[in-house]
Amino acid sequence: MKKLICIAPLLLATALHADDRRFSASDVPSAGIRKGGKVVITNNSNTITATRFFGNIREALVTLKSTRVLSYQSYGSAVYDSNADAPVLFKEAAQTHGVDPRLLVAIAHRESAMNPNATSRVGACGLMQLMPATARFLGVSNIFDPRENVFGAARYLRTLLDTFHGDLDLTLAAYNAGPGAVLRYKGVPPYAETRAYVKYVRARYEMALK
Repeated sequence: MKKLICIAPLLLATALHADDRRFSASDVPSAGIRKGGKVVITNNSNTITATRFFGNIREALVTLKSTRVLSYQSYGSAVYDSNADAPVLFKEAAQTHGVDPRLLVAIAHRESAMNPNATSRVGACGLMQLMPATARFLGVSNIFDPRENVFGAARYLRTLLDTFHGDLDLTLAAYNAGPGAVLRYKGVPPYAETRAYVKYVRARYEMALK
């Protein structure tokens, strides 16, 4: 709490220039920081960032003088139509976190083929294939519970949409490969799996919009 109070003047003084970002701490191993629940200020020649750490999850509270160059293409209001028709669970999660339930359904089909007990070779679990560390950060206590899993994924998807200004391709790429990879490559990473993922989910979502 003392650290948070100490950086409050910085946050208030720079509010006009700040933007929120959320990343995985594993995306920046060189930082060497893994202090759960701590607020840390780091800087390099390009940026000054106030960051909160929880396990392997990094939440940037404010970033100044960022030189990242990304071209965003907002997909439009359809991404935010949380009242669209969809199975009840997906619709409730979408309405809670302000995302399109049809997008959640499209992701679930690709991630787990709608299997709530699915587990990937890298340890992602449940309908929306959340990684355990991400699930904990999102407040998911039972990763195989369909409701908790989908609600957690909806919250994460909302964060990614905000981070990438509604750009659907970048959001989907970040869901699959991590936001750090999208920032590192300044676009959809050149991974065959990620490119196929983005293409599949986008196509399925667009079909649902018709």
